[in-house]
Amino acid sequence: MNVWLLAGTTFLASTVECVEAATIVLAVSVTQGWRTALAGSAWALVVLGAIVGVFGPLLVNAQAVHRLELVVGPFLVLFGMTWLRKAVWRYTGRKALHDEQAAFDKEVAKLRSQQERRVGFATAFQGVFVEGLEVAVIVVTFAATVPHALAYSIGGALVAALAVFGIAAALHAPLTRVPENALKSIVGVMLFSLGVYWTGEGLGIAWWAGDATLFELIACVIVFASLLIFVLKKASATPAAQGEPQ
Repeated sequence: MNVWLLAGTTFLASTVECVEAATIVLAVSVTQGWRTALAGSAWALVVLGAIVGVFGPLLVNAQAVHRLELVVGPFLVLFGMTWLRKAVWRYTGRKALHDEQAAFDKEVAKLRSQQERRVGFATAFQGVFVEGLEVAVIVVTFAATVPHALAYSIGGALVAALAVFGIAAALHAPLTRVPENALKSIVGVMLFSLGVYWTGEGLGIAWWAGDATLFELIACVIVFASLLIFVLKKASATPAAQGEPQ
């Protein structure tokens, strides 16, 4: 398994989550100052770092004893399905596309109605922790199945975090131009495909093309998701067309 592929997946997932976390932190900074925003963020990062630091090496050391692919694989399939389901709903119009500017304005309005520092601290902490927790789970999961993946996964997440928060701090505005919806779709495809691949390995399946099979699985998932979007869009349009006057 190419560790750069895992690092890239972590980077994309981290970019999505960091953009959303940065929006919340910016909202806190605008309403209650950078000190409160950074304090809440820092404590959240400490907790997330502890989760990765404890469970990452623990699973790496356990992989020689247990076939963790049978645990990690199905977990990633379900995790990836969640990302993919939301992406399909967005592209079929059944779920609104994520709007970072609207999320920022909503958060600012809420915080201005409650000018207590502890509320701002809790908001920044919760925003960074909740968004970062999914990344931490992905990092730890990758470390459980691929030797030496922990460092690459952490590296991908750190690069994404530094880039996103650095740009957000410099612009002092939400990153509305980041194609979040497209990135979420890509991450969903990658997680689902990796889950299927590792589940097969855990069951003892000899993949026909070795590690290259993963790329074929990715292509199949993309085709299936595209067909599903097409079918659902057509199904949604049919009732409307039937209801139109002749």
